[in-house]
Amino acid sequence: MGLDVERLRVLVEVAHAGSIAAAAKRMGFTASALSQQLAKLEREVGDRLVDRGPSGVRPTATGELLVRHGERVLGALHDAEEAVRGARRLPREHLSLGTFASAGKALVPTALATFRRAHPQVRLSLLDIEPPDGYGLVTSGDLDLLITHRYPDVPLPPATGLHRAHLMADPLRLVLPTGHRHASTDRLTLAALASDEWISGGPGVPNRVALDGAARRAGVELRVAYETRDYAVTLALVSAGIGVAIVPDTTLRSAEPGDYVVRDLDRPIAREIFLVRRPRARPPISDMVAHLQGATTPLPSL
Repeated sequence: MGLDVERLRVLVEVAHAGSIAAAAKRMGFTASALSQQLAKLEREVGDRLVDRGPSGVRPTATGELLVRHGERVLGALHDAEEAVRGARRLPREHLSLGTFASAGKALVPTALATFRRAHPQVRLSLLDIEPPDGYGLVTSGDLDLLITHRYPDVPLPPATGLHRAHLMADPLRLVLPTGHRHASTDRLTLAALASDEWISGGPGVPNRVALDGAARRAGVELRVAYETRDYAVTLALVSAGIGVAIVPDTTLRSAEPGDYVVRDLDRPIAREIFLVRRPRARPPISDMVAHLQGATTPLPSL
């Protein structure tokens, strides 16, 4: 079996984009041309590689296996191109960064501004990527840097062949309505809030997993009455006096003011923020890493 690298690239792009149309737009081809390339790759492999549905395409088991290998192949080609560029002392013209929303507000603006002043010739791009997505984009070389997170009790995705460094701990803070009976208490136990109605993500959502784990260790059972993944909705509900919640510190720092107070748990928990890249980062990628690390300087408490 001889696999065509460009057809492999098409499969990886389609898997990353979630649809043939989106991948075609990104690659500068028509959707029909990409469909033909996928069909040829499927004939080469002898198996179906994607399932098509109304919401887009998803790799089959064989397709997912080939995507993972394809990401590594494309990443190796990317490294080869970078090595040649470095040997010829050619300046890098582009740097791409992926991040989730609250880090995009709290960490990225200062780092990008500082980097741009030092490297005005480098074109920057920013992608909005919610964890745990994005690792494949770094593996394939489509993304230079990824800012991602892991909540307590949630396993980290594998980072085979990548460098994943801890950037900072992002404390999960208690948020209570201003009229709450414990609003004037600086540090609270979960047991003190066991009778409250909680606002959190649904079962399996990372912040819900973290809350359930903290409650289990504290020996209490909490009732999540309102399920939402959106922290803006969470803070609006808390402000209305509907319930209580835990919210990341970086999210609170960029949130609109509301009728709530921020307090600490007696047993602090935090989500961990990581920076993921390919090994052997050279300037200007290494410079951006330094600027992002500098942007994590601890801030005064809210």
